[in-house]
Amino acid sequence: MLYIFYGRDDFSLYQALEEIKADLGNSEMLAVNTVKLDGGHLTLNELKHNCSVAPFLSSHRLVIVKGLLGRFELEQSKSRSGKGITKSENELGEWQDLASYIKQMPETAVLILADSKISGYNPLLKKLSPLAKVKTFPLLRGRRLTTWIQQRVTNEGGSITSEAVNLLADLIGGNLWAMNNEIQKLLLYSQNRPISEDDVRQLVSYAQEASIFALVDAILEGQSGMAPKVLHQLYQQGASPNYILVMITRQFRLIALAKELGLGLPRHKLQDKLGLTSGYALDKTLSQAKLYDFERIKQAYHKLLETDLAIKTGKYKDQLALELLVTELTGSRL
Repeated sequence: MLYIFYGRDDFSLYQALEEIKADLGNSEMLAVNTVKLDGGHLTLNELKHNCSVAPFLSSHRLVIVKGLLGRFELEQSKSRSGKGITKSENELGEWQDLASYIKQMPETAVLILADSKISGYNPLLKKLSPLAKVKTFPLLRGRRLTTWIQQRVTNEGGSITSEAVNLLADLIGGNLWAMNNEIQKLLLYSQNRPISEDDVRQLVSYAQEASIFALVDAILEGQSGMAPKVLHQLYQQGASPNYILVMITRQFRLIALAKELGLGLPRHKLQDKLGLTSGYALDKTLSQAKLYDFERIKQAYHKLLETDLAIKTGKYKDQLALELLVTELTGSRL
């Protein structure tokens, strides 16, 4: 039996793997008969060997291969006409024969190929799809994400207001590992009452990211009175100076990338290229990228580097260095 699971939502992919394991019988014996292989360096003979081993005191042997499909992602190049062209499927090499092996694989073997984002043009995927149970796991967005949050809370025996659901979706986005962790904290905190919007603002660590955006906004707009207030609010939320410095640097990097990629790209493509799972983070980054040019961002990077060196060399303590940085960036009207 062959399964192909791929997509950026690795939380749901993991849950699907666990469901298959549960269907294969005793968990302890299955663990003995489970092998995980790195598809990035795997040979076809190694895969055949692992699938052909007879299970020990179990009905099945589970073989999980991660990253094999990704080896054969087709690179896009440009022809003289400007149209995209793809590489030849002949680059599969020995893996051309995997489909033939699948047809004669022992019935005791359960093979799962798991990968991240894979295109529909992947030559190995196209060869194996007719022989496999294929399931994709794209990042959840919009109504699908809010529905997932509501269902997750309900399944855990809790309840949540629609305002809290929407705020969680905005702050965390499709990172379901982080979302699940935050939901567990909120359920413990709220006890027998519905999770509220205030609960989310108080407990969810991603709320600090929202404050980072507010701090960067204040810096870029030269709000000398507001920037220190937001900085101290972050301290009160438990954010360390090093964390704040890293997050400010990250935000300026995202602004630079957004400007380089161009603001004319479709929203979902920009979100994927920037590596953002939160719609809130994307909106803030795009609005900031529209207002400031590369020269100002370059100046900010230089000052961020100076602050990092000042902390590492002991010239200033981290909190003092950060406060001087925020004052300097805000006053210079970057």
